[in-house]
Amino acid sequence: MGIRRDSLYIGDQSDDTVKRFDAVTGRFIGTFVTSGSGGLHGPQGLIFNHVGNLLVSNQNVDLPQNGNVLKYNGETGAFLSELVSSIQVGASFAPHGIVLSNSNVLFVADLQSASSNEEPQPGELRAYNGAIGDFLGTLNHSGFNGPFFPRSVVIGPDGLLYVSVFNPFDPLNGFVLRFDPETREFVDVFIESNSVNNLHRPEGLVFGPDGNLYITSFRADAEDTDKILVFEGKTGTFIKKIDLDEVGGPRAFAQAILFGPEGRLFVPITGNGPDTGSVRRYDVESGSFDVFVPPGILGSPFYLTFGNTDPGTLAY
Repeated sequence: MGIRRDSLYIGDQSDDTVKRFDAVTGRFIGTFVTSGSGGLHGPQGLIFNHVGNLLVSNQNVDLPQNGNVLKYNGETGAFLSELVSSIQVGASFAPHGIVLSNSNVLFVADLQSASSNEEPQPGELRAYNGAIGDFLGTLNHSGFNGPFFPRSVVIGPDGLLYVSVFNPFDPLNGFVLRFDPETREFVDVFIESNSVNNLHRPEGLVFGPDGNLYITSFRADAEDTDKILVFEGKTGTFIKKIDLDEVGGPRAFAQAILFGPEGRLFVPITGNGPDTGSVRRYDVESGSFDVFVPPGILGSPFYLTFGNTDPGTLAY
């Protein structure tokens, strides 16, 4: 993105746009990708590739076709091409989080497969050529014994690919798995939900400047809270939680999270409370936050990226 002042880009599920904000002040700059541009219908993961263009995983929600990955001009937001086609071999049915490795391999968490019955079918972690979109194959998750429904991905400080996985048949179940991005083989279960960490339906995950792993987690019931969980980045040991709402109060949860300027954690809020559509900016040491983007501009913010976010590690 050059040396110009950075921006924050957020996919808005409510109107199928990508909106742009000043990375320092939170000032709304404008709609960067307009509704329906290039067929955008259900924006999920957002990253800038190695030549500065914006890649968006697009779910094509409620449309009779697979999802895809769309490419937009990184300066203007104009649609450039369908990098990964919805009709090509290996197309994702329900793409969520995406990352791009230094070797230009695009990894896409495909939440689930198409199903002709009401029961959801497990998904895949898919790899594509990041330059031309050719399908390179799926990652081998046969070493994992649970149902494989991957939601988001990040490349860790150890070079491994970390994947959040949830279990729709037991929503209180949740996992973080590790894969070798070079061999595309399963490494291990790094974190599993238990009564101590309460990892439920995890999605967004990102490593902080402190080396710890931060993961979104959803409440178990009305007596629980939506939260961000913090784990030691090398061992997976649970450290603490950052509650996003209060028991008995309006819900405030996050699909994806990202570190940005000054080491702050940026959290887009959805839910049923008055701050739905806002973006909070957290000091993770104290757990305190300020409202970076107020409600009213974003309807349903999910994934986000800064112009200067690394497309693989998601570090700022």
